[in-house]
Amino acid sequence: MTEEIKNLQAQDYDASQIQVLEGLEAVRMRPGMYIGSTSKEGLHHLVWEIVDNSIDEALAGFASHIQVFIEPDDSITVVDDGRGIPVDIQEKTGRPAVETVFTVLHAGGKFGGGGYKVSGGLHGVGSSVVNALSTQLDVHVHKNGKIHYQEYRRGHVVADLEVVGDTDRTGTTVHFTPDPEIFTETTTFDFDN
Repeated sequence: MTEEIKNLQAQDYDASQIQVLEGLEAVRMRPGMYIGSTSKEGLHHLVWEIVDNSIDEALAGFASHIQVFIEPDDSITVVDDGRGIPVDIQEKTGRPAVETVFTVLHAGGKFGGGGYKVSGGLHGVGSSVVNALSTQLDVHVHKNGKIHYQEYRRGHVVADLEVVGDTDRTGTTVHFTPDPEIFTETTTFDFDN
């Protein structure tokens, strides 16, 4: 046995060396585990995660129109005319369901609870991962005659969900800006990708 191996074996490996990451910390620490990479492909994966949610609404027969905008500042806006992410209180978290979807891993309507029969994306991880890997994300939910709004910064809630207006339509608008601390290669979207 070499001296180096003996020294490694002599080091204590105990509970103090086991990390427990809370909330979305793991996503920011190891983004490749969730989106494959932090290159151009990973950057574009963020868009698909949000678009997949809108597509799920369309596949379920609740949305007929989805728009994706690459904004001049290389942020993304995805708009659909689906049912709108639920805004009532989610029993387990005690927080609005929309907040839960964007801040808790493995929270969503795609686990057999009756929300969707067919779905794409990361199944309850996608929206929270996009939120965690964005400097800023905001969501407008048109539901029950009201426009509900919430903003997040690097995965953290900025303020409680609030009603910001009245509406005569339903649907969800998600706007996000990828974090250059995560996507160090590029934060510029390529429409053809």
